[in-house]
Amino acid sequence: MTTLNGVKTALLLGVLSAFLLLAGQMIGGRSGLQVALFMAVLMNFASYFFSEKIALAMYSAQPVTPSENPHIYGRVAPVVHNLCQRMGLPVPKLWVIPDPSPNAFATGRNPEHAAIAVTRGLIDVLERLELEAVIAHELSHVKNRDILTSSIAATIAAAITYLAQIGHFAMLFGGRSRDDDDNALGGAATGLLMLIVAPIAAMLIQMAISRTREFAADGTAAKYSGTPQGLISALRKLEAYSKRIPMEASPATAHMFIIQPFTGSAFMKLFSTHPPTEERIARLSALA
Repeated sequence: MTTLNGVKTALLLGVLSAFLLLAGQMIGGRSGLQVALFMAVLMNFASYFFSEKIALAMYSAQPVTPSENPHIYGRVAPVVHNLCQRMGLPVPKLWVIPDPSPNAFATGRNPEHAAIAVTRGLIDVLERLELEAVIAHELSHVKNRDILTSSIAATIAAAITYLAQIGHFAMLFGGRSRDDDDNALGGAATGLLMLIVAPIAAMLIQMAISRTREFAADGTAAKYSGTPQGLISALRKLEAYSKRIPMEASPATAHMFIIQPFTGSAFMKLFSTHPPTEERIARLSALA
């Protein structure tokens, strides 16, 4: 399953890249493509290297140490150390988010600069086997370098969005961003269509990549925790509690959590970065 998910991710990134080239040629020509790609790389480069600090600060996360959070440290640290030995990973920094809604996420640009954050609600509601499965899922994101994959996808998607904005301004002011030997717009109708379709298509492909990586992390977690049952039980609890105790999460970081923070919005459900929980459970059950 992990290999299949890797192939699917590579294909989706390929489609996203091809769509970027197509959109760039149609909306802004080669010059517009270069400008959009430069802006997107610059923005996501900063995000990649500083995402850990940004995400932890956003949720008022506190470091988990034996002196400051002995109860949480006693529950979480042994699980993390044990799993890191099995998975061949350096031990990440541990953080706790003072929120009653049970959830968790991993961040950091590589295994050597990783962090695992759990909410207080997660510690309160999960049993040992469930907690181990959730931590294994987050460590799987670190092991599979999903943060890097997400950064690449975000860079390409952002470049496509910038291209659409370039095309929008070009149409407003009657100019065309192009090289002398290129046709930037294949007609007004085609250009207008691309302005609308390009950002939406990029977002949908980016979400498909995110969902694929969630499935992959689930499978890896089941492997290293020894059974899929712990994660199945944890996902059921987290899904139920996320509705009973909604978490205030930024749309920009909601994709990082093991389960999408519940908002009640039909729009957010339609454009969810997470697969349906029942589908995740069904795939894990098949492993059993």
